[in-house]
Amino acid sequence: MILFPAIDLKDGQCVRLKLGDMHQATVFSDDPAGQAKTFEQQGFDYLHLVDLNGAFEGRPVNAAAVDSILEAVSLPVQLGGGIRDLAGIEQWLSKGISRVILGTLAVRDPGLVREACKRFPGQVAVGIDAKAGKVAVEGWAESSSLGVKELAARFEDAGVAAIIYTDIDRDGILAGLNIDSTLDLARSTSIPVIASGGLASMDDIERLAQPDCQVLEGAITGRALYDGRIDPVIALSKLKGAPNA
Repeated sequence: MILFPAIDLKDGQCVRLKLGDMHQATVFSDDPAGQAKTFEQQGFDYLHLVDLNGAFEGRPVNAAAVDSILEAVSLPVQLGGGIRDLAGIEQWLSKGISRVILGTLAVRDPGLVREACKRFPGQVAVGIDAKAGKVAVEGWAESSSLGVKELAARFEDAGVAAIIYTDIDRDGILAGLNIDSTLDLARSTSIPVIASGGLASMDDIERLAQPDCQVLEGAITGRALYDGRIDPVIALSKLKGAPNA
């Protein structure tokens, strides 16, 4: 299981939001590249980046910070936020991003997501951000009428590399992962699922190491890692040694 450290970018800084609210941002670092390098040195295998400004504005905003991270580390990087067309996808992949995450597009233009999966096999993930069981879009600012499993089912045969499932009601408040909903989604689709939103402590790591959670590709950690609630060495050791489901 992969543990993805999150670097959420707002105005060129590494931040964590509370419940997806841009007005409730805590700055953890003003050096995104340095933070990425720290994660690499701690032994992480894959980085998770989000252009928060881009997610709200519908276009890349923190490109300079992303570029600096790509120059600083050799780890694979997945990126979401503000990616709304094929040209944007191609541009990021050509710069060295390993996998783009499409969220709003998955709801607004599923055909484009399918086309992207054909053009860039293995490099397109879908972000499903849920609030009260319904999918949210436009940087979580708008809700749709779509259910989580309903949206996942639309891409069952599309070649999507992974689904990043975020429970917005838990994101950034250290409430613990919504394991039940995440496993329910993972069991309903053949697409690998990554848990996100609320990972709070080593208790969550212990839960992720249990056999039933090995159906997941991994989990994303943010605030708990930044403020020391997660010990990266112990967490990585536990998840890499977890038994298969």
